Amino acid sequence: MAEDTEETRAGDRPRFFGRRRGKKLRQSGLDLLDAVLPGMAVPLPAGPLDPFALFPVRPGQVWLEVGFGGGEHVVAQAALNPEIGLIGCEPFRNGIASLLAHLPQDARDRVRIFADDARLLLPALPEASIGRAFVLFPDPWPKKRHAERRFIGPANLDALARVLAAGAELRVASDDPVYQDWAGQHLAAHPLFEEVQVTRDRATLPDDWPPTRYEQKCITGNAPVFFRYRRKTSPG
Repeated sequence: MAEDTEETRAGDRPRFFGRRRGKKLRQSGLDLLDAVLPGMAVPLPAGPLDPFALFPVRPGQVWLEVGFGGGEHVVAQAALNPEIGLIGCEPFRNGIASLLAHLPQDARDRVRIFADDARLLLPALPEASIGRAFVLFPDPWPKKRHAERRFIGPANLDALARVLAAGAELRVASDDPVYQDWAGQHLAAHPLFEEVQVTRDRATLPDDWPPTRYEQKCITGNAPVFFRYRRKTSPG
């Protein structure tokens, strides 16, 4: 929420609006950040980054989650897809601690964490290197004057289209009516994405789309809209 956010910008880094810290972590969370995170962390790229090389065993595909919140979706996808390498981006320190607390030890080699703004990672990834991407319940920034802060928009969709392989799926979800309309318009307008499914009916989603904690709590009291789009092979 707005009162918990911070605005940061350094050098040529994109301006970041969001939370990096929340309530004081328990010692168990601090211990995980100190002892486990370094072995799973993706450093801030200084140049091109091969996402497959981040994992000790080369995965069949690498998937990317932008803003994983408490990490329950990453944990579920790691359990469902043992052949996949997952990169989760999340600047919020408490969310990272939550993911580390819930991720089984035997899945740690298949998950990597970029503890910063996903927009800093995307330019370093090679073209067509990502097999699936998730943007689930991002901050909606519902006020009109904050519209440029919403993640789903032309610049970030261009960046995602560049790194997604042909045919790769982009999954987006939101329970905020303003964001639902915004995301629907921008996804439908982008020349490199085509609609697979847009629905409010969770029962019609693929079995490998587990609910997030935020979705289950239904924070805004509105029914979520789920967007499935596919990266086209070419515009048109």
